[in-house]
Amino acid sequence: MKQGIHPKYYPNAIVICACGNTWTTGSTKPELRTDVCSRCHPFFTGEQRIVDTTGQVDRFMKRLRGKEEIRMRVRAEAEAREAEREAARRARARGDDPAKAVQKAKAGATEKA
Repeated sequence: MKQGIHPKYYPNAIVICACGNTWTTGSTKPELRTDVCSRCHPFFTGEQRIVDTTGQVDRFMKRLRGKEEIRMRVRAEAEAREAEREAARRARARGDDPAKAVQKAKAGATEKA
Protein backbone atom coordinates (compact mmCIF):
# COMPACT_ATOMS: atom_id res chain seq x y z
CA MET A 1 0.00 0.00 0.00
CA LYS A 2 1.42 3.39 -1.00
CA GLN A 3 1.95 5.97 1.70
CA GLY A 4 0.35 9.44 1.55
CA ILE A 5 -2.29 8.81 -1.13
CA HIS A 6 -5.17 7.58 1.03
CA PRO A 7 -7.64 9.89 2.81
CA LYS A 8 -7.66 10.00 6.59
CA TYR A 9 -10.06 7.47 8.12
CA TYR A 10 -12.27 8.50 11.04
CA PRO A 11 -13.46 5.35 12.87
CA ASN A 12 -15.89 7.37 15.04
CA ALA A 13 -17.46 9.66 12.45
CA ILE A 14 -20.81 11.12 13.57
CA VAL A 15 -23.83 10.81 11.29
CA ILE A 16 -26.58 13.39 11.92
CA CYS A 17 -30.04 12.97 10.40
CA ALA A 18 -32.49 15.83 9.72
CA CYS A 19 -34.87 14.26 12.26
CA GLY A 20 -32.25 14.63 15.00
CA ASN A 21 -31.12 11.00 15.18
CA THR A 22 -27.32 10.52 15.48
CA TRP A 23 -25.01 7.51 15.39
CA THR A 24 -21.35 6.77 14.78
CA THR A 25 -19.75 4.96 11.88
CA GLY A 26 -16.43 4.82 10.05
CA SER A 27 -15.85 7.34 7.27
CA THR A 28 -13.31 9.52 5.54
CA LYS A 29 -15.17 12.58 6.88
CA PRO A 30 -15.49 13.40 10.58
CA GLU A 31 -19.20 14.40 10.31
CA LEU A 32 -21.92 13.32 7.87
CA ARG A 33 -25.42 14.79 7.45
CA THR A 34 -28.38 12.97 5.90
CA ASP A 35 -32.04 13.77 5.19
CA VAL A 36 -33.55 10.41 6.20
CA CYS A 37 -32.56 7.49 8.40
CA SER A 38 -34.12 4.27 9.65
CA ARG A 39 -35.87 6.20 12.43
CA CYS A 40 -37.72 8.60 10.09
CA HIS A 41 -37.91 6.80 6.70
CA PRO A 42 -41.51 5.81 5.75
CA PHE A 43 -40.45 2.24 4.96
CA PHE A 44 -39.31 1.70 8.54
CA THR A 45 -41.94 3.85 10.29
CA GLY A 46 -44.89 2.55 8.29
CA GLU A 47 -46.38 6.01 7.70
CA GLN A 48 -46.97 7.53 4.29
CA ARG A 49 -45.09 10.80 4.43
CA ILE A 50 -43.46 12.67 1.58
CA VAL A 51 -40.01 13.99 2.40
CA ASP A 52 -39.69 17.12 0.30
CA THR A 53 -36.67 19.26 1.02
CA THR A 54 -36.52 21.30 -2.18
CA GLY A 55 -40.14 21.56 -3.39
CA GLN A 56 -39.76 18.74 -5.89
CA VAL A 57 -43.23 17.35 -5.21
CA ASP A 58 -44.85 20.77 -5.72
CA ARG A 59 -43.01 21.25 -8.99
CA PHE A 60 -44.04 17.78 -10.16
CA MET A 61 -47.70 18.37 -9.25
CA LYS A 62 -47.67 21.74 -11.03
CA ARG A 63 -46.19 20.13 -14.15
CA LEU A 64 -48.75 17.33 -13.95
CA ARG A 65 -51.66 19.82 -13.68
CA GLY A 66 -50.33 21.73 -16.70
CA LYS A 67 -50.13 18.58 -18.78
CA GLU A 68 -53.63 17.54 -17.72
CA GLU A 69 -55.02 20.95 -18.74
CA ILE A 70 -53.32 20.65 -22.15
CA ARG A 71 -54.67 17.12 -22.55
CA MET A 72 -58.21 18.29 -21.76
CA ARG A 73 -57.94 21.23 -24.19
CA VAL A 74 -56.65 18.99 -27.00
CA ARG A 75 -59.45 16.50 -26.33
CA ALA A 76 -62.07 19.29 -26.45
CA GLU A 77 -60.64 20.61 -29.73
CA ALA A 78 -60.68 17.12 -31.23
CA GLU A 79 -64.29 16.62 -30.16
CA ALA A 80 -65.22 19.99 -31.71
CA ARG A 81 -63.54 19.05 -35.00
CA GLU A 82 -65.34 15.70 -34.97
CA ALA A 83 -68.67 17.45 -34.35
CA GLU A 84 -67.98 19.78 -37.31
CA ARG A 85 -67.15 16.82 -39.57
CA GLU A 86 -70.29 15.01 -38.45
CA ALA A 87 -72.42 18.11 -39.07
CA ALA A 88 -70.93 18.51 -42.57
CA ARG A 89 -71.52 14.82 -43.32
CA ARG A 90 -75.15 15.03 -42.24
CA ALA A 91 -75.67 18.22 -44.27
CA ARG A 92 -74.25 16.57 -47.39
CA ALA A 93 -76.51 13.57 -46.80
CA ARG A 94 -79.56 15.89 -46.59
CA GLY A 95 -78.40 17.90 -49.60
CA ASP A 96 -77.84 21.06 -47.53
CA ASP A 97 -74.82 23.40 -47.56
CA PRO A 98 -72.06 21.77 -45.40
CA ALA A 99 -70.44 25.16 -44.64
CA LYS A 100 -73.59 26.41 -42.91
CA ALA A 101 -73.82 23.20 -40.89
CA VAL A 102 -70.19 23.58 -39.77
CA GLN A 103 -70.88 27.19 -38.70
CA LYS A 104 -73.86 26.00 -36.64
CA ALA A 105 -71.71 23.26 -35.05
CA LYS A 106 -69.02 25.83 -34.16
CA ALA A 107 -71.61 28.14 -32.62
CA GLY A 108 -73.01 25.24 -30.58
CA ALA A 109 -69.53 24.29 -29.37
CA THR A 110 -68.79 27.83 -28.18
CA GLU A 111 -72.14 27.95 -26.32
CA LYS A 112 -71.26 24.72 -24.47
CA ALA A 113 -67.87 26.08 -23.38
